[in-house]
Amino acid sequence: MEKPFDETSAGIILFCENSDTRLFLLLHYPSGHWDFVKGRIEKNEQPKDAALREAREETGITDIEFIVGFEERIRYNYRLDGKTIRKQVIFFLAKTKTIDIKISDEHLSYVWLEFDDALEKTTYQNAKELLKKSWSLVSSN
Repeated sequence: MEKPFDETSAGIILFCENSDTRLFLLLHYPSGHWDFVKGRIEKNEQPKDAALREAREETGITDIEFIVGFEERIRYNYRLDGKTIRKQVIFFLAKTKTIDIKISDEHLSYVWLEFDDALEKTTYQNAKELLKKSWSLVSSN
């Protein structure tokens, strides 16, 4: 039996449509990487609610329309104070009309990019795979 995760977070791969272009939101984290909106799920909070709260706190975006059928989980380990932390992040895909965002002090900056540029800028391989799955879903609609 697999042991439980030490941490579970939720996130959103946010995109907006600008004329004939789809742009994806990436946040620049203080550790240097570029990734999607995400954060820890609080006690008694559902993953989608956590993802909405994190988007609001980290970007100010509140007009979020989830794309039905997209829920992906990534799992990884990281080290904190000499301990290995097993983490799971549940990601959703969502559309917004808000382009001007108010970034929180948790991040250094943000950028809206077309798929190819977002794929290149995204730091981690698991995030790149999520972006590819997102693209195949939104580009087929």
